[in-house]
Parts: sequence; structure tokens; C-alpha cells
Amino acid sequence: MTTKPWDATILTLYPEMFPGPLGISLSGDALARGTWALEARQIREHGIGRHRAVDDSPAGGGAGMVLRCDVLGAAIDAA
Repeated sequence: MTTKPWDATILTLYPEMFPGPLGISLSGDALARGTWALEARQIREHGIGRHRAVDDSPAGGGAGMVLRCDVLGAAIDAA
């Protein structure tokens, strides 16, 4: 009996980090056997403007940045 592999898509700003810990131990063995497949996609491909911006200031103010929902939505739609 053959089974179709399970496909996982990861949306990230750092696709070079994968498979990382997913490539070792039981999950790594299953990945090598083709039981599942991993695709890491760059969110910045859907960024806005010349600099491909993916983040913005929080709505309520404060420290830090948040991912733009329009950029993340476009990345999800493309995946």
C-alpha cells in the first residue's frame, strides 16, 4: 500500500533556516524517506513597495513591529 506524502508549507522571512530541527530525529528520517515534504516560502516576495516591506507599527502603538495582514494574506493565498 502506498500513501501520498504529507506536504507542509512554512511561510517565513528566513526560509534558509529550514528544515532545521525538522530535518533530524524521527521527522528528519520521515522527510528523507519521502513520507512528508517541506517547502519554505519567503514572505518578503509579497512585500509592499520598493523595499518589499512586510511589517508595520502596532495599531495601538507601543514597541515592536507586526506583520502586515495584507502581505501575510497574499503569501497565504499564493501558498
